[in-house]
Amino acid sequence: MTYKFKKDPDSGMILVFVLIDETHEFKMMLDTGASRTTFDITALYMADYKMINVIDKSAVETANGIVEVSIFKVDSLSALGHTIYDMKVQVYDFFAHGILSDYDGVLGLDFFENTRFTIDMINQSIEIEKQMK
Repeated sequence: MTYKFKKDPDSGMILVFVLIDETHEFKMMLDTGASRTTFDITALYMADYKMINVIDKSAVETANGIVEVSIFKVDSLSALGHTIYDMKVQVYDFFAHGILSDYDGVLGLDFFENTRFTIDMINQSIEIEKQMK
């Protein structure tokens, strides 16, 4: 299936909308250089997740240095016609780390496991083909 995306005219970032648990929509940046999907803590709070839902902690290297992240498992994450159930996502407080943005996180490569996806920058579309395990 082929899905359209919006490219931010100023930054050139690929922006997509994602749904957490089929009800909470957020704008995220697609980052093919990010191995893990990462949310701002505010987005997870808005999707009714609380700190008691943290299943692990980890340290990750970001453009702003090493940051401690909390790991949550969301019931489902959907974008571009693709859904993953029981997906682990990284979460940290963007504002506390000096990040002011109009997006709620980064959609990483872990979201595209078991798929073949092609990004067409000319037509601003992404083609996703689900692979069987």
